[in-house]
Amino acid sequence: GDILDDYLRTDGVWILTRNKQFYKTNNEKECAEKCEAERNFNCRAFLFTRKKLQCLTLAENAKMTVTFNSADAVLYEKKIYLLQCKKGIGKDYRGTEAKTRRGIPCQKWAEKTPHNPNYTPEKHPSAGLDENYCRNPDGDESGPWCYTTDPATRFDYCNIPACESQCMQCNGEDYHGEVSRTESGLECQRWDAQEPHMHGFTLKHFPEKDLKMNYCRNPDGELRPWCFTTSRTKRWEYCNIPRCTTHPPVSGLGSQCLSGKGEDYRGRIAITESGNACQHWNTQFPHRHSWIPDRYPCKGLEENYCRNPDGEKRPWCYTTSSVRWEYCAIPHCDGTEQGIVGMSNAPVQVSLPEECYRGKGQSYRGTTSITASGKKCQAWNSMFPHRHEKTPDRFPNADLRDNYCRNPDGDNSPWCFTTDPSMTWEYCNLKRCDDHTQE
Repeated sequence: GDILDDYLRTDGVWILTRNKQFYKTNNEKECAEKCEAERNFNCRAFLFTRKKLQCLTLAENAKMTVTFNSADAVLYEKKIYLLQCKKGIGKDYRGTEAKTRRGIPCQKWAEKTPHNPNYTPEKHPSAGLDENYCRNPDGDESGPWCYTTDPATRFDYCNIPACESQCMQCNGEDYHGEVSRTESGLECQRWDAQEPHMHGFTLKHFPEKDLKMNYCRNPDGELRPWCFTTSRTKRWEYCNIPRCTTHPPVSGLGSQCLSGKGEDYRGRIAITESGNACQHWNTQFPHRHSWIPDRYPCKGLEENYCRNPDGEKRPWCYTTSSVRWEYCAIPHCDGTEQGIVGMSNAPVQVSLPEECYRGKGQSYRGTTSITASGKKCQAWNSMFPHRHEKTPDRFPNADLRDNYCRNPDGDNSPWCFTTDPSMTWEYCNLKRCDDHTQE
């Protein structure tokens, strides 16, 4: 592969570093080769200036020192030094964890007190024995370790998460990794900060979403994890998090019958409770929709089977008739038939689990949470950044869940308060459903 594939590129950034070497090169690849061949220090990154064709190899990366803007510069950081997780036994771990699993600070590899080390930077120059960072120079099966600063404990292992926790299952709703840069390389804003972007995605309002530090998360059902950025010109952006190679476990219990709302139902019923055949999820005819199987790999959107991808009351499907969608009659796991009960407690077309609306959209129950200009919606139960009276308590029938677009007050179309303090509210990025569909 390309030598630059091993580096993370960030445009317009310069980093302040004492340990550096200057070279004259023609392009970024030549500069990367200088970094790989550097013998004066461990080269963790390099800077390349386009106009001067100047190459600087660096001992530090952006995690270790100060950064500032520089229009002509491009920063390339070795990915191996950015990973704060271990692959396998962590022999190539080059992160900056420097304490043991019990919290004891590590001894520097080059020092001889309180312990005289067998593994030193001189003896093992390619093992990455920098500072006092946890490493695995001897291929220990238990993973990275270090000599400790406690005279009574010669060495101990470090608590380094496996890189499998750095990938995402499904759409990353349960992603708890530590990636904190967007797909274009921008650093993420901390969730508990309101600068440079004010927003309502706080731990107080989303306590179960693990909004820690400035790590990428998916608190609102987006296609994948995202974050607000530290750039004033870019409010938010998706993060580039790889999909896990292993699939999440699928619950066997209840997967062939209805338990709860039936979100884990994986049976093969493909007829609605009124007898209409279901439309295939991977087709857009007769009804256009956004529940595309490739976009939502863990929702079980196979063939035309009834499913509940959006937290509706129970499994449903788009139909092959003029009726856009209907619930399905799925037998309860306790043996009772649910279809007749379901018919009596709610009309078939109470809500629309898709990304279009009819009329003024007062029956819209989809999960879009982006406004027409691309702003994220404020949660309805939040008073920040905008105080308001459109709360779930005051409008109990309007389904004011999370930060989904709704129309509780009979406006022209679904809308929401925005997380941008300069724009109180805005209509949502939704289209009207085809005119020929019917209630």
